[in-house]
Amino acid sequence: MRVGKDCKPLTGTLRRKIAVETGENDFTAVVIDGPLSRLLSAASMEKLREVAAQERAPADLLGLDDEELLEAIGVLRQGRLTRAGLLLGGSAAAIHEHVPSYVWTHLRMASGTDYTDRADGRDAIAVALGRVLDRILAHNPIQTVRQGLFHFEYRTYPEIALREALLNAFCHADFALASPILVKQFSDRIEITNPGGLIGGITPENILHHTPVTRNPCLVDALVRLRLINRSNLGIQRMYTALLIEGKEPPSIEDLGDAFRLSLRASKLSPTFRAFVAEQGKRGVHLDLDRLLVLQHLLRHPEIDAPTAARLCQRPQAEIREILSHMERDLGYLDRGGSGRGTYWTLRPDTHARLAAPGDADRDRRTDWEAAKTRVHSVLKQRWDRGERGLSNAEIRRVTALDRAQVKRLMAQLAAENIAAVEGRGRAARWIYCGGRDR
Repeated sequence: MRVGKDCKPLTGTLRRKIAVETGENDFTAVVIDGPLSRLLSAASMEKLREVAAQERAPADLLGLDDEELLEAIGVLRQGRLTRAGLLLGGSAAAIHEHVPSYVWTHLRMASGTDYTDRADGRDAIAVALGRVLDRILAHNPIQTVRQGLFHFEYRTYPEIALREALLNAFCHADFALASPILVKQFSDRIEITNPGGLIGGITPENILHHTPVTRNPCLVDALVRLRLINRSNLGIQRMYTALLIEGKEPPSIEDLGDAFRLSLRASKLSPTFRAFVAEQGKRGVHLDLDRLLVLQHLLRHPEIDAPTAARLCQRPQAEIREILSHMERDLGYLDRGGSGRGTYWTLRPDTHARLAAPGDADRDRRTDWEAAKTRVHSVLKQRWDRGERGLSNAEIRRVTALDRAQVKRLMAQLAAENIAAVEGRGRAARWIYCGGRDR
């Protein structure tokens, strides 16, 4: 078969992948034998209703009896339960019998290879979600932030981000693979891995805005009707946003081929950034995911250009330029520097100060090309007048904040204009003032 520009053999693995992506092979849509009384668990159904109610699922839907509810969400067909229905409302014993590959494992890791505590389960998804969350939250420190007369509590890992990450793992797992949904909790991060890699053209580089593709349509459709997830690929975006508004690092996403891993870093809360987001909200300014990603990048780096922002936000460069221009012109967060392909953006000094960003906005700002030439020209002339040594390439980089290649090009221009000349070779080389236009 044709894959891009290459012809590849249609192997069994590839054939199965295509069947999954097209919805022809939905593991969760298969019906199973047995009376509902033996398959279902009252505790699992109660927990399913409880979790759905928290997400404001329709009251008339949740008010139905068990059979009517399962039929309404599409997992009970002509009185027979599907695997999706079993995963939502079944007992652990029935799930083990009919979906033997399904299991979750939570480990508290002491190192990369050793753990201090372990729990495993085959509970229905809503029950499993609660159990795993409880175990994570037991070691999820709280930071209290005082604002005026009020005290606000923030956890190291926002609960909404954890919930979305876990739901993503449970609903997109490949239940045909004999591999657990694995949660490893380290002192500095949490890794959530589910069997089954990314499908349908989704990659870590486009996952934020790619059209949703599901491995388990029957299960996902039921969860959508219960409002536990949505079809608009908002779960990943909601997870990113929950972390970014607290000034924390976005999640790390890896496609491991036969598995998918999402990692959350134990980042520190930024009360200043959280307050800034709240303040902008009161002004009617909604900071969406793209703008949060740009601001957080600029809190860690002195500048951003369109190609970098496009990769970061997973947007085309034309779109990202509009976003950056809006943040510059309309929101007043950014300053623009350079021109053409060399255009870049930095935090405005007042925004830099409001966000308590590290460094100094003016000192760390890149010098524009003509300004860099003028500055080097001035420094070389002052040193010449005082009888001091010229500038080394390293000193010129510090003066201009340009990189090696840019300094080489800059000094070639000054030499061509008869303003500067080089003396010596290698590390001893120095650029000196040679008069040029002043003679």
